[in-house]
Amino acid sequence: MSQNKPLVSVVIPNYNYGRALELCLRAALAQTYEPLEILLVDDCSTDDSVAVAEACGVRVISTGVNSGVATTRNTGAAHARGEIIVFCDSDVAMEPDAVANAVALLDSNPRIGAVCGTYDAEPLIRDSLIEEYRCLHQYYWLAETEGRIGTVHTAILAMPAQVFAEIGPFNPRLRHTEDGDYAARLCPHYEVHSSTIVRGRHDHDDTWRVVLRKVFHRTRLHIPLYLRRGDLPGGIATGPRASASVAALLTLATLPLAALSSLWLLLSAVLLGFSVLADTALYRFVLRRRGPLFTGYFMFAHFVVNAVIAAGAGAGILQCLASQRFRRLYEPAGRGDAVQAPA
Repeated sequence: MSQNKPLVSVVIPNYNYGRALELCLRAALAQTYEPLEILLVDDCSTDDSVAVAEACGVRVISTGVNSGVATTRNTGAAHARGEIIVFCDSDVAMEPDAVANAVALLDSNPRIGAVCGTYDAEPLIRDSLIEEYRCLHQYYWLAETEGRIGTVHTAILAMPAQVFAEIGPFNPRLRHTEDGDYAARLCPHYEVHSSTIVRGRHDHDDTWRVVLRKVFHRTRLHIPLYLRRGDLPGGIATGPRASASVAALLTLATLPLAALSSLWLLLSAVLLGFSVLADTALYRFVLRRRGPLFTGYFMFAHFVVNAVIAAGAGAGILQCLASQRFRRLYEPAGRGDAVQAPA
């Protein structure tokens, strides 16, 4: 970095997030840090995203062809002039000091190659109970893992441009798990830190269908990477408490057999109890923050999500056994024809 304050390029990848985009852009424009440039990289949206950005006076760059978030980030990085790049998803509104705090953290230690932001406990746009579940869960999980981490969270991701150039672009073949692949390439060479002072509000998914579909497929698609790199920690989708997920799925699997024998009923109860106890600290946090009624809903939602995580992991393992192409999903470019499996 230069002796003077480095130029920061905020790269905002976007596809059809017009509803939250204005809040995202206005938060970027309100950053306390200077000098700053803001680039909205639109992946051929079909909504009013481009008009929203132009109304805010933000420069818009198009990918030309809808290509996924990896290509969108890479396009923004190619146009960025800054010594530091801050990737910010278009459904996240950063706190005013987020960029300044990220730059300070990067400047504090040359071994830090990237700083990952965290989410606020309140959603950017309040739509549904399942959205509030996701918001509190991810807020807690990210705050719990603050400090040096072995993965990458891309919702807010700050890194020196020279580090991005050294590690290389996001893999454009990966539309759903490009962050896990990037972590596998970045973490062996640089420290990655997660910080609660680099924070933003996130417009989380607000329907059960979308939440469960994303959790299932992101877990499934990460399995080849985790089999290749066993040292990588599980992300938000897979979770650090895999046993709770397995117990939740086994509870559902054994429950229909409870009518046949009291032993099956007892086994289901034990599995359910184990699944709940594994996340006791999380439930206590939610109880303190939102009270018993919402905590009951939260526990139900988390149980369902845990079961879907285990199902996704199981599907990914079976797919690895059956498909060489799937096993090679994370091979470097030029080594095989692996492509991102459809979600």
